[in-house]
Amino acid sequence: MSSIIDISIVIPVFNSQDTIPLLIERINNTLQTIVTFEIILVDDGSSDGSWITISKLKASNPEIKGIKLSRNYGQHSALMCGFASATGNFIITMDDDLQHPPEEIVKLINTQKETNADLVYGLPIDRKHSSVKKAGSYFVRKSSKYFADNPNGEGSSFRMIDSKTIKSIVLNHSNNYVFIDEIVHWYTSKIALVDVKHDARKYGKTGYSFLKLTKLYLDVFINYSANPLRIMIYGGLLSSIVTFGFGLKFIIKKVSTGAPLGYTSLIVSILFSTSIIMLCIGIIGKYIFNLYNQQKNKPLYRIDQTI
Repeated sequence: MSSIIDISIVIPVFNSQDTIPLLIERINNTLQTIVTFEIILVDDGSSDGSWITISKLKASNPEIKGIKLSRNYGQHSALMCGFASATGNFIITMDDDLQHPPEEIVKLINTQKETNADLVYGLPIDRKHSSVKKAGSYFVRKSSKYFADNPNGEGSSFRMIDSKTIKSIVLNHSNNYVFIDEIVHWYTSKIALVDVKHDARKYGKTGYSFLKLTKLYLDVFINYSANPLRIMIYGGLLSSIVTFGFGLKFIIKKVSTGAPLGYTSLIVSILFSTSIIMLCIGIIGKYIFNLYNQQKNKPLYRIDQTI
């Protein structure tokens, strides 16, 4: 293999012992006559035999690098670990479940050559996910156009990024929460999109439940934008105007007719204003908690073993 690698393929692995061998075989069949490449498999705390499978594949596939993390840190932290070990001129990220057909990597490569983009997203023509995950993923992608630093509102875990952008990400982002699709937009606007196939999952089930997707969205919403604080400001202003209007109405009614203010209206007003205050305190607390975590300098991951 040439000392200069064209492509580094970074794949986070989690409980995928059944899919990894076929994934590696199809990548090799697709790329071995086109480009020089390496495959970086990051075992993100799997509880099955994924690391044993990676070790066996490494013995017969010298282009493989295996990294075993000490526990499960999450997909994006595993990607950051893989980025730090990548030596290719371009880095391709993809899932380990064969829903991203390795044969579609050629489309990413060709699109990058045609557009000279720093980032190429492979957007599935028809996502073969469950209805819940499909709806959740769509909401995260589209809302990030308005609520986070993602101007085109598109994203995919099947992507190709140039090494300069990757190096900037690795050098500058050591905080304990990362979301690749938001970070990468800080460094480049040269983005291209290409339609790719998306296959149904053959083994196991997705690790992204409805609750995990909800948590992911809230983490992105708070960690990568100041919009929650803006909502508090404008929401507080609107609430103040509405409350002032109701108060003025009750005062006029009291003066003109002598009618009592009413127990129900008072309780509703108190509960409504209290709930808004508690929500605002919770949002501020989340920001403070994030700052506290940053001060602790917790690492994104810890490597247990490499091969």
